[in-house]
Amino acid sequence: MGKTFALFTLAYGAVRSVRNGLILSLFATAAVAAPVTVAALGDSLTAGYGLEQDQGFVPQMQAWLDAEGAEVTLLNAGVSGDTTAGGLSRVDWTLTPDVDAMLIALGGNDYLRGLDPKVSRDNLDKILGKAKAADVPSMLIGLRAGTNYGADYATAFNGMYGDLGAKYDVPVYPDWFAGLRDLDLPKYLQADGIHPNAEGVKLIVAAMGPAVLDFVKGLPAD
Repeated sequence: MGKTFALFTLAYGAVRSVRNGLILSLFATAAVAAPVTVAALGDSLTAGYGLEQDQGFVPQMQAWLDAEGAEVTLLNAGVSGDTTAGGLSRVDWTLTPDVDAMLIALGGNDYLRGLDPKVSRDNLDKILGKAKAADVPSMLIGLRAGTNYGADYATAFNGMYGDLGAKYDVPVYPDWFAGLRDLDLPKYLQADGIHPNAEGVKLIVAAMGPAVLDFVKGLPAD
């Protein structure tokens, strides 16, 4: 009887050890898979100007990431008309305790107004600095300027995104409209000729999505 009891005790202990290991493993998996919250700080392109609520950039990117199995919640922090200065003025409000990371997509209105790229660069620099100080990983989404203000302007404007990405060691997606560049552009824009329509946003998201997914996957676990 004593021998049988001893064997039972050993077996029970082994089963309990395996069970406890499985429980700990499940908790560990749940911790790693916990959703992250990413705020998209931007202008009208981010806000979804002129589109139905579910057709804008943030909801379409959210749907794309969901389809890829990413555990992420995107917050729409886009404000139509915002310049880099506007983004800087409200970045502190965006960096709330529940925000784990941030997409920074600003510069379009600076370009439309012909603002000095040095000013735009300085504003983006300060936004990235605030994110770094808050220990919030960031991804910079650029916009490619044409030569309507001259070649020097385009070089300075387009180059600021990569330079700042290198300075802060953050990923950079260089051109918001990359997904539309080789297409019949007017077909994918709204009547104003500036903002993408729903189909245009879909193509923009399809092109940008892998870069955003890589960024999300690289975020540190809580």
